[in-house]
Amino acid sequence: MNEIYKTNNTFEKLVEILDVLRSEKGCPWDREQDENTIVNYFLEEVYEAVDAVVSEDPQSLKEELGDVLMEVVFLTRIFKEKNEFTIHDVLEGINQKMIRRHPHVFGPQQIENSARVVDLWNQQKKKEKERHSVLDGLATHLPSLLKAFQIGQRVSLFGFDWKRPLDALEKVREELDELEEALQANNKEQAAEEIGDVLFSMANISRHLDVNPEIALRQTNDKFSKRFRYIEERLKERGEKIGKVSLDELDILWEEAKEKTNSNKE
Repeated sequence: MNEIYKTNNTFEKLVEILDVLRSEKGCPWDREQDENTIVNYFLEEVYEAVDAVVSEDPQSLKEELGDVLMEVVFLTRIFKEKNEFTIHDVLEGINQKMIRRHPHVFGPQQIENSARVVDLWNQQKKKEKERHSVLDGLATHLPSLLKAFQIGQRVSLFGFDWKRPLDALEKVREELDELEEALQANNKEQAAEEIGDVLFSMANISRHLDVNPEIALRQTNDKFSKRFRYIEERLKERGEKIGKVSLDELDILWEEAKEKTNSNKE
């Protein structure tokens, strides 16, 4: 058996384990992976970690954070093989960035409040990366709702924003009116554009309320799924199938599901 415990450092053990798995005497599956396959698992593990945070499950979160860290080390190992960088380069890079981005903590500069900290962080980031637009650097593969949220965050730092959540809500109503007009005109192309505008406007309301719309929608998806599964189970108990009952009956079961899920929160 390969020797993998050359160090007592827990993080270094993980690095060594990945080194062994990627070696000629390691695991065939692990050796076949590249950055394009691992990134899919990386995203999956990040979302599972988010689920654990939202569900307030510390034990699950502990496991999921380990999985996320493993994917980080795996990706780094792949690029080490390409002679691009090592895990130590990654760690030293983030160490230096955190020091550089906090001159009010690790340097002589003094800042009076968190808003000024964010402003300084973004100024330093723009300077470091030589960005020409405040929107440069947004991840291409972000989920669209999250990206809308981050776009709003970026432009709001420069005063391009509503003063109150209720002002942003007025924009939603305006976009809904335009969506209704497109639907009445049976203009699907225009309706698709207006749906995008509605979702973008909702992301801005979420930002004003310090609510991440991606997480909020994930919670609603989970809530809907639980309630719909309840309907399926109730119908199964009665020997009925989901497509064979009336909408009125489904509505009754839906209200039952809502009452049950609401009572479970108490």
